[in-house]
Amino acid sequence: MVQCNTKSIRHGIDPSVDIVCISNYIMATSFVLINCEFNSEKDIIEQLKSIDGIEQVYGVFGAYDILAKIESEDIKKIRGTITAKIRKIKKISSTLTLVVIEE
Repeated sequence: MVQCNTKSIRHGIDPSVDIVCISNYIMATSFVLINCEFNSEKDIIEQLKSIDGIEQVYGVFGAYDILAKIESEDIKKIRGTITAKIRKIKKISSTLTLVVIEE
């Protein structure tokens, strides 16, 4: 098992700590910014809402079309949700994942 200095993680002292190490101590949360084909947002939002682990989904204005919040006890499950489920949805053109390191 990987040992982490949780005090450093909490205070942001060591930015080089592996995200898998961090996930041993906190609930894993990620936000996925999604770009999709024109006029497909509503259908994609409905598909995203049916995926286990996706807690919230919003249509947004700006550089991205959709924002999804994913939570899990395991960062590997989040990775699987993104790669095997979200990125496989037709009409999604790109994703950007933001991993929360402190809540």
